[in-house]
Amino acid sequence: MFTSQPIGFVSSPYKDTKEIPKGLNAKHDAEGVLKILPEFEPGLTDIEGFSHLFVIWEFDRSPREELRETDLLASPPSDKRQHGVFATRSPRRPNPIGLTTVELLRREGIKLHVRGVDMLDGTPILDVKPYLSSIPSEKLRRGWLPEADARQRR
Repeated sequence: MFTSQPIGFVSSPYKDTKEIPKGLNAKHDAEGVLKILPEFEPGLTDIEGFSHLFVIWEFDRSPREELRETDLLASPPSDKRQHGVFATRSPRRPNPIGLTTVELLRREGIKLHVRGVDMLDGTPILDVKPYLSSIPSEKLRRGWLPEADARQRR
C-alpha cells in the first residue's frame, strides 16, 4: 500500500455535488483549471501536445465510514436498478479515487486549463496522464448504459 499525496487541486465552478451534471446524457463541458503544485511543474513538460488527459483524483468529501457488503451495489442517477459499484461512477467506493477525462485547452505554467471537469472546487489531484487509446470505437462496449437509456426513453 502507499500513501497518496496531491500533486495539485482542481479549480472548478462546482461548489456542491448537486451542481454536477449526472446521468446518461449529462454534458460535461464545464471549464476549470488543474492547478499543479510548483514542485511538480517539470512533470508537465510536453503535456501541451495532448488533446485530452486522464485526471485521477480523490473523493475527499465522500463519507469514509467502513463499507458493508450492501454498499457494493449502487443505483446511479441514470438507472433505478442496482449495479455493482465497480460498474458505476459512485463516489462511495472502497478507495475514494475518481477518474475523469478532460480536454486540455491550454497550459499556463502550472495551470492546465481544461474542459470537462466533474469535480468539486478544491478537489485534490493525485495524478495526470495523457489520454491514449488504441481501442477502435466499434469495439468499445458501454455495459448496462444502453439498456438504461432505452428504459428512460420509454
